[in-house]
Amino acid sequence: MNLAVLRHHHIAVPLKFDIPYRRSFRKKRGTAPPCLLSIPRFRKRWPREPKEDTRVQDQGNVDLQDQPRRHYRGFAIAVGCLMFLLGVTALAGWLLQVEIVISLVPGFPSMAFNTALCFVLSGVGLAASTLAARLFRVTATITAGLAAAIAAARLVEIVTIGRTFHNVDMLITRFLVPPDFIAKIGGGMGPNTALVFLIANLSVLLSLHMEKKSRVVQELTSYVVITLGMIALAGYVTDAEQGYRWGPYAAMALHTAIGIVIFGSGLLARSWWMQPTNRAQIPLWIPAAVCFTGILVDLYTPLGVANGILYVPLVLTALWFGNRNAPLFFAFACTVLLMLGFFAVRHDEAAFWQEIANRTITAATLWLIALLVFYFMRNNYNLESERVRFGALVRGTPDAVVVIDERGTIKNFNPAAESMFGYSLQETIGRNIKMLMPEPYHSEHDGYLGHYRQTGEERIIGTTRMVSGRRKNGIVFPIDVSISAVVTGHTKTFVGIVRDISERVRQEERMKTTLSQLEAYTAELERSNHDLDEFAYIASHDLKEPLRGLHNHSRFLLEDYEDKLDQDGVRRLNRLVRLSQRMEKLVNDLLYFSRLGRQQLAVKRTDIGLIVKDVVATMELLLEERHAKVIIDGRLPEVVCDAPRLTEVFRNLITNAIKYNDKPAPLVSIGYLDRFVGQDGTVARNVFFVKDNGKGIPQEFHEDIFRIFKRLEKSQDSDDGTGAGLTFVRKIIARHNGDIWLESEVGTGTTFYFTLGKRREGQNAAA
Repeated sequence: MNLAVLRHHHIAVPLKFDIPYRRSFRKKRGTAPPCLLSIPRFRKRWPREPKEDTRVQDQGNVDLQDQPRRHYRGFAIAVGCLMFLLGVTALAGWLLQVEIVISLVPGFPSMAFNTALCFVLSGVGLAASTLAARLFRVTATITAGLAAAIAAARLVEIVTIGRTFHNVDMLITRFLVPPDFIAKIGGGMGPNTALVFLIANLSVLLSLHMEKKSRVVQELTSYVVITLGMIALAGYVTDAEQGYRWGPYAAMALHTAIGIVIFGSGLLARSWWMQPTNRAQIPLWIPAAVCFTGILVDLYTPLGVANGILYVPLVLTALWFGNRNAPLFFAFACTVLLMLGFFAVRHDEAAFWQEIANRTITAATLWLIALLVFYFMRNNYNLESERVRFGALVRGTPDAVVVIDERGTIKNFNPAAESMFGYSLQETIGRNIKMLMPEPYHSEHDGYLGHYRQTGEERIIGTTRMVSGRRKNGIVFPIDVSISAVVTGHTKTFVGIVRDISERVRQEERMKTTLSQLEAYTAELERSNHDLDEFAYIASHDLKEPLRGLHNHSRFLLEDYEDKLDQDGVRRLNRLVRLSQRMEKLVNDLLYFSRLGRQQLAVKRTDIGLIVKDVVATMELLLEERHAKVIIDGRLPEVVCDAPRLTEVFRNLITNAIKYNDKPAPLVSIGYLDRFVGQDGTVARNVFFVKDNGKGIPQEFHEDIFRIFKRLEKSQDSDDGTGAGLTFVRKIIARHNGDIWLESEVGTGTTFYFTLGKRREGQNAAA
């Protein structure tokens, strides 16, 4: 058969095109579909140079792959058309009452009306099922379904009523054909014919809706169909009635048998069209020949286990199929053939049960072999999958993988190793591994392997050690090597994973340099802190002493000589007292600021609401004098913080909100926001705020107010402030890993927002 020749010459190319895509492309451009290089999604995965040559070459591969598929589909469509013509011709013979068209040879069984109708429906279904348009698929589903329904109804009638009734055949015929012609022809659709149309059309329906799971099923079905048709033809040739007539039922006509063989060939071509790259590696007519031989022997020598053993090669051919379920499908097909071979002939009553026992043992043996083959294929599939995954892992890993035998000969060298050492795969395979080693490893390696073979002592196997490697250009570089031993039978293989650590070594050297610099910076910082501590000591003792002297002597002069000085002298002495007092406050604030950045924070879980209440209680006198009011807007949470420092934050913010307020009734609101969205769109979480209704702060001074000793104006009460309060606030919040900012509108008021970083309870901040 030509299909077998085509099958042999089919070239397996892993690229595959979707049929609807090919059809739509032909409609739009009128040319063959482009290769995968022209599809944008795949373009980056292929080399771009040379662009024209690559595209031409791949186009040729696609054409070579697509050509056999077109032949398979064309043959299936041709078979469908032949079946349609055969069925229409037989129907015309019935309607025109031409007996020679129905029986083909005088005295031979005739083709039943329903059989001709099934040929028409099955032919249309087979041809339409190979076309991708939705209309054709719906047509194939309807026609194949009708043919299967007619065949199933006939089988049910044979099983339940018997051979003398042909109600299914008469259901349509009596309305179109005269009764006397029907009585003259007689008969009906045979059980073998009905079985063929049922299983064949069911396989077509299955392939239309479950394509991936039905490929092997349809291929096996085609073998069974061809076999049943060939057996009927052999029965006509050898004048063995049991070949085309099963028991006492209606027989299969000669042209029906020919049509069934053609039908099976079309199904086989369609199954090859469905899976061109996932086919057996042996000619697929071999399983069909086994089926035909087995059932033919069954028909002529039906007794004995030996006949069923002929089906064992069919089960074993599943080893060459890509589908792991193939042995089970073959076992099922063999079981069906065994049953057909048993029920298609008459049996001697004396040996009837012996034949049943033999057939049962044969079927059990076939299924046992099928299960063994199935598990063997599954294990092979798992091993192959692991091998493929391991190969992909070895090829894709960024580390070099080198495989050697017990003599140190390189057996495998992955692409990462080629890139690392500069050798190609061909330059390394079969050579000693020491070619990749500098001295002293180059000379010592063979001795180590010899010592390992003699004693079995493992020095570096199973560990990772740092050694040196040598590139093809002679450059020596540091590597990490991890070696493992793999035992297979009586042979041992060593797998080495090599990692180039040149960059890591350079980083370590840089890190050592950085650490030495850091140690120097730390020593310098410690010296600077020591100098700062000395300055703080001097400032707190030596610098304050003359200030106190100036202050005290000025007070003594005012007390003892105020009546002897004029008004201008008294004013100047009072001014000197105030300046010395202010100078002392500035020194104290400066010392406090220096200690604030170096002292540890004693953090613990603290209720912020209690802190605010304590601050308000200590400021009760100021609040009464200024007719001010402090309110808590909502509930304030508990946070982990340094409570005394946070108390200072709220005291400074509340004090400023009251002192620099021009309203007759200053109002300060304190609250907490889970989520804050600022005027500029910034977003923050867990935000505290202190809001007042005072004068407001212009935008250009929002950063200046946090500078130490920077004051925009004096308070209405006195000039005793130093302008360091907000500086302390920012420093304390920064020590808590937080941030502070403000939003203000001149004449309306100011709102200070701040956050506190997360710390564990009991954790102290480093100085």
